[in-house]
Amino acid sequence: MKAKLHCDSIDSTGRNGPDLLWRFLIGGMMKQSGFIVALALGFLLLTPGKLLGEQNHVVSPAQIHKDVVAASAVRQQNLQQLQDSLSSPQVEQAMQSAHIDSQEVTSAASQLNNEELTQLAARSAKAEADFAAGTMSNHDLLLILVGIAALILIIVAVR
Repeated sequence: MKAKLHCDSIDSTGRNGPDLLWRFLIGGMMKQSGFIVALALGFLLLTPGKLLGEQNHVVSPAQIHKDVVAASAVRQQNLQQLQDSLSSPQVEQAMQSAHIDSQEVTSAASQLNNEELTQLAARSAKAEADFAAGTMSNHDLLLILVGIAALILIIVAVR
């Protein structure tokens, strides 16, 4: 003969036994499931990403470093191109005649962003190439380079 669980008794709050048993079981499971969720979250937060199958970055840190070094080298070349163009004695004399301080231009050039620096370096290189090819006079070259120096000062002053 099997023993039957009688839950027909009334508890002290006036509820019958099956309702009380049901609340006890559900409440216990909710507490237990809350504990399990908390345990799982703790495990996920404390487990290193490699164990959880962390995926590789789209761009590797080595590639980012390589790109930064290349961009820095290009920037340095552009800055050197501008400084070389603006440092000749004739250009410095022309800047002095135009009341432009060559040291100020040199320090302002380093404050240009990469795009501005690239454009101005390309313009100065083209002007020098045109002069070397004989398509431009020395006077025209000096005017262009003094104009570039003035433009550098204006760009930096506007910021």
